[in-house]
Parts: sequence; C-alpha cells; structure tokens
Amino acid sequence: PAEPTLVLRLKFLNDTERLARVRPGDTVGALKRTYFPGQEQQVRLIYQGQLLRDDSQSLAGLNLGHLSVLHCHLSPPSVASTAPGTPGPRSPAPAALGVGSLALPLFVLLLVLLWYLQLQHRHVFTATATTCLAGLTLLVTFVAFAMYRR
Repeated sequence: PAEPTLVLRLKFLNDTERLARVRPGDTVGALKRTYFPGQEQQVRLIYQGQLLRDDSQSLAGLNLGHLSVLHCHLSPPSVASTAPGTPGPRSPAPAALGVGSLALPLFVLLLVLLWYLQLQHRHVFTATATTCLAGLTLLVTFVAFAMYRR
C-alpha cells in the first residue's frame, strides 16, 4: 500500500503560509530540498519551539500530524556559503573618488605639514596660532573617527 501523505503548514516570519505535501518517511532534508531548492543552507525549520538541525531525521520521528505548523526562517545567503565558482550576491559598486572622499586626507596632510613647520620654526608661530592648530587637530581627529567608525 502507498504511504499516506501529510499536509504541513509552512509558516514564515511575515505570517504567510505555504502548504507542503509530504510522506511520514521523508526526512527534514528532503523537505528542504523539495520546498526550498537551492536554499537548503539558508532555511531553518522550527517545530514546537525546537530547531530541526538534523536533516536526516524523518518527519515521522517528529510526530507531525496533519496540518502541523513548521515555522520557517530564511536567512539571506552569505558570501561564505556560496560555492567557489558560483557568483555570489552582487556587491555594490565602489564609490567614485570625489572631492568629498579626498577632503579628510588632505586636511590631515595639511595638519601634518603645519605641525612640522610649528616644530621646526617655533619663532613664527604665536601661542594663539599653536592653540588654534591644536584645536583644529582635535576637530579633524573627531571628524575622522566619526566618518571611519561606520
């Protein structure tokens, strides 16, 4: 006799549902391959609060009944999970080199030059000029850390 089929409810995080027709002898891995082809590594199935980690476990061993709910979580594919030779997710194009991206390095270079001149020619710099140079250096340092901390 043919093995009876079960209908399972696959429920996703956005509250959408999908019905899956399976046989009790099918495994968790077979369910993933059938209903999530190519995404087997990204799908997580949860039944009664337990993550179904073992892909070789049979559905009968989980005591699933007709219209049992399996919660599904699909994580985005990571670059490491793609096989070598297969194109991964497209990375954004690098930003064009513009004046904005060069402004901070130019300010740093200018500050280094001014500090060099201040140390080599102290008699030219007044106390007020040295204090302003120190304040400007602190300001540029804070801006640099704020920009590159992201």
